[in-house]
Amino acid sequence: MTFEQLRIFLAVAEREHLTRAAEALHLTPSAVSASIRALESSYGVQLFDRVGRRIELSDAGRLFLPEARAVLARVGAAEALISDLGGLKRGRLALQASQTIASHFLPPFMVAFRAAHPGVELSLVIGNTETVAEAVIGGEAELGFVEGRIASPLLSIREVAADRLIIVVPPGHPWSDGAPVPISALGETRWVLRESGSGTRSSFAEALAAAGLAVEDLDVALELPSNEAVLAAVASAPSAAVVSEAVASAMIAAGRLVRVDCALPPRAFSMLRHRERHQTTAALAFATLVMAGINPPAPRPPRSRPEIPAA
Repeated sequence: MTFEQLRIFLAVAEREHLTRAAEALHLTPSAVSASIRALESSYGVQLFDRVGRRIELSDAGRLFLPEARAVLARVGAAEALISDLGGLKRGRLALQASQTIASHFLPPFMVAFRAAHPGVELSLVIGNTETVAEAVIGGEAELGFVEGRIASPLLSIREVAADRLIIVVPPGHPWSDGAPVPISALGETRWVLRESGSGTRSSFAEALAAAGLAVEDLDVALELPSNEAVLAAVASAPSAAVVSEAVASAMIAAGRLVRVDCALPPRAFSMLRHRERHQTTAALAFATLVMAGINPPAPRPPRSRPEIPAA
C-alpha cells in the first residue's frame, strides 16, 4: 500500500465519483480507477460498490476510511514539520479550495508565492466548501479557501475577499429583457444549481431564506457538480442559474448568457486553517500574501533584439 493509493482512495471516497476525484487530483479517470483496483486486489477487499454509473463506499470501505484519513494526516504533519525545519528554501504546502476560488482567485497568489519561494512545492485539490473544510480539519490540507459559511470550533476562519453572486439566463428567457426581477419571484422559472455542499448553493439558499423562500420551493431541473457544467446546461435550456460574477463573465461577454437584474447580497471568500495544528512557515507566508492582497508583478516584456543594419 502506498501513500498515493491512500490519497486516491480518500478523494474517491469523499466524492463517491471517479471523474470528480480525478479532476481534483489532476489525474486521469483511468489512473484513479487502476489505483483503486490495485488496492482492492492487493488485499482481497472490495472498498467500493458499483451501483449503475455511481460508486459508493462498501462496508469495508467505510471502516477503512477513518484509518486512511488518519495516516494521511500524520504523513502531512510529518512533511510539514520537516519542511518547516528548512524554512522557505524547500518543502510542500497542501492547499484545498472550492471551485470558484481555485479557478478565479487563488492562481495569481500561487504564481507570486512560487516566484518568491521556488523551492516550496504547492499542491491544490479542488472540492466544495464541505469537503475543503473536512480536509483542513482532517489534516489533509494546511490551508483551505471556501465561499460558503463554515461553523467549526476546530477552524480559524478569516475573510480574504468579497465576491458577488449573479443570476444568469440564456437569451430569449423572460428575464433576459433587463427588467428588474425581485427575489420573491425566483420561484417562477426552472433552475440549474450546484450540488449540496457547494458554497455557491449555500449562499444562494441564504439569500432565498431572507426573502422567505427555500431551495425546495424552486423548480430545480438539474443539480451539477461544477460551475462549467451549470453554465453549459443553462446556455442550452430556458432555465436560470446562480454563479459567481467572475465565473459567468466570459459567457456573458460572448452573448451566450444574460445577467438578470436581481440584486443578491455579496458573499465572502474565507481562508481556513486548523486552530490547534502547528502552522508551517510556508503556510504563514502564503496566508500573509493572500491577506495583503499582493498580486504577482506583471511579466517583463521580452527584450527586443537589436536590428542588424542591412549590408
